[in-house]
Amino acid sequence: MTRDEIKQLRVAVLAGGWSDERDISMDSGRNCMHALEEAGFAHLELMNVADPDFISKISSGSYDVAFLAMHGRYGEDGCIQGLLEILHIPYTFSGVLASALGTNKDAAKEIYRAAGIPVPDGTVVEASAADDPALCHELVERFGLPLFVKPSANGSSFGISRVAAEEELAPAIRLASSEGDNVLVESCIEGTEITVPVIGNKELQALPIIEIAYDAEFYDVQVKYEPGSLHHIMPARLTPEATAMAQEFAKRAHRALGCRDASRCDFIVQKDGMPVLLEINTIPGMTERSLLPDAARAAGIPFSELCTRFVEWALEER
Repeated sequence: MTRDEIKQLRVAVLAGGWSDERDISMDSGRNCMHALEEAGFAHLELMNVADPDFISKISSGSYDVAFLAMHGRYGEDGCIQGLLEILHIPYTFSGVLASALGTNKDAAKEIYRAAGIPVPDGTVVEASAADDPALCHELVERFGLPLFVKPSANGSSFGISRVAAEEELAPAIRLASSEGDNVLVESCIEGTEITVPVIGNKELQALPIIEIAYDAEFYDVQVKYEPGSLHHIMPARLTPEATAMAQEFAKRAHRALGCRDASRCDFIVQKDGMPVLLEINTIPGMTERSLLPDAARAAGIPFSELCTRFVEWALEER
């Protein structure tokens, strides 16, 4: 199928949903819609999957491809991907298994370790750990301070706390478990925070690395969605060796999970130059402030071209 023929297909851009990231997802969806319109796609529809008639519309609308702009639970965790598999609608980005694994931070870490990628020390605890002072003390003794406490299956920095004192651990566990998740408690890795986007289908391309600079304790939700010009540094201030290693680890993580089309890996680069992988994003943000579009532009890929490639790759995979 030629590119001109692809641009005549019916494309459903799926966004919104029920997660903490639903508003960000709608921003991503609108941005992707504008990019595809600019690229010349003729038949586009932006759909909020939380709408009561979504299931009937997507199942009866004769859509040729779904462009996923969903983040967080139900969108990035394999749920919407499973529905589209049942409906035999090709879709952008990773499939059911890679999406589910990428969202489960602890399960993904085991895969990264097996692939030879450094990850922080940590463990998963249940919400009830917040009511167990002995367990909280044991966690501090085991992993030291400061600690990071985060939902084991959530995204966009929602529910994450940096714990600097033992008495802060129980409230942090309660916050992280408020969405019903188990909680990941990890040692704090010090160094330079970077993100490495990877795009491609059969051949992977690591895009320019972005360094994240901020004055807050960590890259939290408020900082993350401020204008990228305030926090994104390209090229990242790394040695050539650290740059090459981070890009290789990002591609290795992408392959190890079985990701498709795009991913974005977040690392801390330690003083010795070793990148430590924090997490992978299988549907990176697509807003005007997001990291992947910034990196693509730096690589000479306009956002309209990037979105067009995602649709092409989705069709290639079927």
